[in-house]
Amino acid sequence: MRTERLLLSFLVVVLFSTQVCAQGMRALTLKESLERDVNGPREFADKQFPPHKIIGNLYYVGTGTLSSFLITTPQGHILINSTYERTVPVVRDSVQDLGFRFEDIKILLGSHAHGDHMEGDALVKQLTGAMVIAMDKDVPALEKMRPGGKPHPIDRVLRPGDEVAFAGMTLVAHHTPGHTDGNTSWAFQVQEDGKPYNVVIVGAMGGPDRYKLVENGQLTQVGKDYAASYKLLRSLPCDVVLGSHAKMYNMHEKYAALSMQMANGPGPNPFIDPKGYLIELENTEKEYLYWVEEQKKAEAAKK
Repeated sequence: MRTERLLLSFLVVVLFSTQVCAQGMRALTLKESLERDVNGPREFADKQFPPHKIIGNLYYVGTGTLSSFLITTPQGHILINSTYERTVPVVRDSVQDLGFRFEDIKILLGSHAHGDHMEGDALVKQLTGAMVIAMDKDVPALEKMRPGGKPHPIDRVLRPGDEVAFAGMTLVAHHTPGHTDGNTSWAFQVQEDGKPYNVVIVGAMGGPDRYKLVENGQLTQVGKDYAASYKLLRSLPCDVVLGSHAKMYNMHEKYAALSMQMANGPGPNPFIDPKGYLIELENTEKEYLYWVEEQKKAEAAKK
């Protein structure tokens, strides 16, 4: 069964690489930004992607489209994003395929209160006993997330800028609302070859079209939230950009480059990509600014 699962994961890589390599790490046009679908088909969201080391003690343990990250320490591990409840077994398999014990997860964090990222929190807690930590503004939405009727566990509530410290790791919870009220982007450092690298896991900055961004020609609170979140994210130092969806940081392309290095010899870590961080912010901000202007035009046309 494990061999079949890993073979299926390899097929996922092949299917995605033909699309991602053609795109590359570049600024998207407005049309491309508006048409980009970070979710992808359900079959990829549900299937294991080959688990892999990103940098230092940071690993990818998610699916073809839904990111889940594992930070390992000798005292236990931190998991970021449980994904759907139905895909928790996929995350568990990936953790174990890397040689770690799923039961050693001590802390569970999340990016934002949508089911594809945090629905599995209750099951992960049931399987590991991990402390579940969430941003305060997302608590009401999380409390409504009850797969199978199970209450959503929340052991600690964060406020903007709070830190989560465990076993020598310190993660800062940056409140980047817009996509959800409590959308959280995580920033922390990892070490590789004796050098520190700044990691930012962007919660999510897409989906502005689903909100009322403008009222009476002025930005609504959600519109202001998006603008403030872009300003905050641009202020963060970032060497390694990651995101709640794989396409947010071209994970498939970078993994393909990593695989090529394994076959042909060592090279620079493709996940070290400070320019890619700014490119991703620019790509999603184009979408946000477009919808702000469209809503302003729509209001003006009604007068």
